[in-house]
Amino acid sequence: MKESPQATALNQAVGQRRKADGQHHSADEHRADEHRADEHRADEHRADEHRADVPADAAAGLIQLSGLVHGLYARISQRHDLTPVQAKLLCIVAENPRGMAELAQCFGVEKAALTGLVDRVELRGLAKRTPVPGDRRALQVRLTEAGRRAAAAFHGEVTAELERLLASLTPPERKQFGQATAAIIAECRTLPSGILAGAAERGRPASSQ
Repeated sequence: MKESPQATALNQAVGQRRKADGQHHSADEHRADEHRADEHRADEHRADEHRADVPADAAAGLIQLSGLVHGLYARISQRHDLTPVQAKLLCIVAENPRGMAELAQCFGVEKAALTGLVDRVELRGLAKRTPVPGDRRALQVRLTEAGRRAAAAFHGEVTAELERLLASLTPPERKQFGQATAAIIAECRTLPSGILAGAAERGRPASSQ
């Protein structure tokens, strides 16, 4: 049965409309693909600009990061009326009382050199030396109530500032960073005791204590 002229015309019109719709859809998809490509190129450009500011090797990055952390530590110490070494002593002793020999090992210095640092902290009422239980000839350093407050305030502010340094990292990046730093620290602990601490403390001027 042959179609009427009206049906034929209608079918032709529908076919042309579908063809036009298909062409329009293809054009939309093409524009969307171009838009996604432009966004990808822009992302790559921003990433390239970011990488241009990143040190070329891990050692250079570690040096820069160390400088940032040391500068932050020094500024916060000053705000709390402490030297960086005094702040370190308070944070170490805040966990538990420490013997003079143990503290000297932590700082990588002779026990006699540590005495002056403890003297100054003690004069400020932040710590005191007491006999070690069971060995009254040995002394340990413990914080006073004022010392505990100072250590907690300093540690809290340092922690907040360090969190700001890590704020730009994604959760996977933070995890990777934590694993990398843990591996470095674990390797350093296999070195002869006091080498790294001693090198750091010898690099400080005596007045910083």
